[in-house]
Amino acid sequence: MDLTELQEIAEAERQAQKSIRVHCCTSTGCQAANSLGVKKNLEGAVKAADLGDRVQVVGVGCMGFCGRGPLVEIDPQDKLYEEVTPDDAASIIESLNGGTATANEGDLNHPFFARQMRIVRETSGKIDPERIEEYIAAGGYQSLYKVIHDMTPAEVVDQISKSGLRGRGGGGYPTGLKWATMAKMPGEQKYVICNADEGDPGAFMDRSVLESDPHRVLEGMAIAGYAVGATQAFIYVRAEYPLAIDRLQKAIKQAKRLSLLGSQIFGSPFDFKVDIRIGAGAFVCGEETALIASVEGGRGLPRPRPPYPAQSGLWGCPTLINNVETFANIAVIIREGAEWYANIGTEKSKGTKVFALTGKIRNNGLIEVPMGITLREIVEEMGGGVPDGEVKAVQTGGPSGGCIPASLLDTPVDYDSLVTIGSMMGSGGMVVMDETTSMIEVAQFYMEFCRGETCGKCIPCRVGTVQMYQALTKILKGEATMRDIEQLEQLCGMVKDTSLCGLGQTAPNPVMSTLRYFRDEYLVLLQDSPNGKVAVKS
Repeated sequence: MDLTELQEIAEAERQAQKSIRVHCCTSTGCQAANSLGVKKNLEGAVKAADLGDRVQVVGVGCMGFCGRGPLVEIDPQDKLYEEVTPDDAASIIESLNGGTATANEGDLNHPFFARQMRIVRETSGKIDPERIEEYIAAGGYQSLYKVIHDMTPAEVVDQISKSGLRGRGGGGYPTGLKWATMAKMPGEQKYVICNADEGDPGAFMDRSVLESDPHRVLEGMAIAGYAVGATQAFIYVRAEYPLAIDRLQKAIKQAKRLSLLGSQIFGSPFDFKVDIRIGAGAFVCGEETALIASVEGGRGLPRPRPPYPAQSGLWGCPTLINNVETFANIAVIIREGAEWYANIGTEKSKGTKVFALTGKIRNNGLIEVPMGITLREIVEEMGGGVPDGEVKAVQTGGPSGGCIPASLLDTPVDYDSLVTIGSMMGSGGMVVMDETTSMIEVAQFYMEFCRGETCGKCIPCRVGTVQMYQALTKILKGEATMRDIEQLEQLCGMVKDTSLCGLGQTAPNPVMSTLRYFRDEYLVLLQDSPNGKVAVKS
């Protein structure tokens, strides 16, 4: 494979595409609402209307507006149909000849779409994720060719550093610095791992990216391998994501067939192989040392650091670990340039972030927004607010994050601002709550999750999460006193300061943030309430 052959594939694919493309979402969410039945009937309607010469039905990845699925979009007419049923299919095709579609027509100018800036998801919902030719026609694998033939590994690392990209898995560590550290490590064998062990409740960003555009992630991983000197990579994905795994397997097979993965990529000495490792769904395996232990075939347990994975990772070799969204940014940064990317976002948080917007909100689904946008813009403009009543809080960062009160909705969404107010970016879960939500029950829910997901290796996490859960339960039953609140706060501090890994260290965050912003809800349930009343939860 050389550049000319790559461009010939792209041109042949563009020539083969029909003038009208009917995009039907076939991601997990829409499949659950029978989008495959919609697609089948759309194809049948095109055939019945004898429109096959100019109309093409394409199964695509996630379009984002998951709460209104199944979604169908007409390209290039920019028409979107929501909550489409198989019975609507014939009328949608008839509308191409002047008929009237029975399906609900959406508004692509709505802030839910208009306020987005799509980098990671630029082709999601536009291409068939199961055909490498569509990815190549959209410019795919040209960034990989560029780095192999026009750039040294050091120049690639320099571009990623200058872009300001930070890891999208939650910690926000500078990606370029991680790559530079890895590149300096000695040794013949180095590894790249894509962390696709997405486990936060309510989060489905990485699953959607893998289902919608797996080649984008593979290309980013290959560029990383070239930059840091790795020849073997693994994608660690949980078994609960069968469609993502299936599409990844097809994508790897297709890329190997075209020599875009494997040996002597683009006729160069660069070799890069990718294998999939399927996890059993343990939340702790999102922590990189636990993930490495699982890939090695052992139990997924974290270990103390240092040494860091870049020094001694998989089988003792230098190992680079980034998550799905981080890798999905790489090819675009190489294509558009580090300066272009660095101009998006805030001073310390560059680029865009994908969020799973869920909870008690009118418009839920996946959004990609520039860093620095406020929570209010996301929740009230894009999300449309809560269906009945007012926003009470927004939870970000999953079990490791915190609950942000409505009074702080004007906070910019970036790494540092969210930490300042007691939460964190996390991997991108964003759950909206209304006035009927009990914040103590929310804290109890996340603590129940952490209690069940602790690996048990260190005592502070194993015992502390159980005791915090019991304390929250006691409060909810109206059996607690002020002394229990004090002990709960002491427990939070102890677990945060003494746990071995990030899961334990951040597990108290939902409790601490609700105590900080919604303390009255706790106090009113105490037997010795300072308000002079006893309020037992019904």
